[in-house]
Order: sequence, then C-alpha cells, then structure tokens
Amino acid sequence: MGVMKTTLDIQGELLARAKLHARETGRPLSAIVEEGLRHVLYATPVRNRYRLPDLSVGYASDHDPLESYTWRDIRDMVYDREDAR
Repeated sequence: MGVMKTTLDIQGELLARAKLHARETGRPLSAIVEEGLRHVLYATPVRNRYRLPDLSVGYASDHDPLESYTWRDIRDMVYDREDAR
C-alpha cells in the first residue's frame, strides 16, 4: 500500500512537541507520526489479565448436593417457585 494523505486532529501541545522533535532530528513530521503509530501498533501489549478469585466451597471430591435434582428443579428453586417445594 502506498502513501496516503489524511487529516488528524491532534492536541496543540502534542503537535508542537512533535514538530520540535522533527526539527531537532531533521526528519519530516509525517515520519515522526508514522514512527509513533508503529510503536503503538507493533508493541507487545502489557495487559494484566483479570483472574476471577477462587470462591470455591468444599472439595472437588465431596458429594454434590445438587446431584439428585434436575435442571428444572434447580431453576424452580432459584426462582423460588411454589411448585418446587
């Protein structure tokens, strides 16, 4: 894909700093913007994955107290339906 022109809205102070950096390094502003985009797009994201806390009760080897119920029975108990009692 070749070079494409576009218009961006950039916060004034950030643009001024980018232009200064471009002048100081002797590079065009577009090269600075492209470098910044590449840095963001190709950098390995550092994300801390959220882990659900383990709120288990009992042990996996324990008897399952819901084993004798059907899904319908459990649903009825959850929604506190009279005919489930």
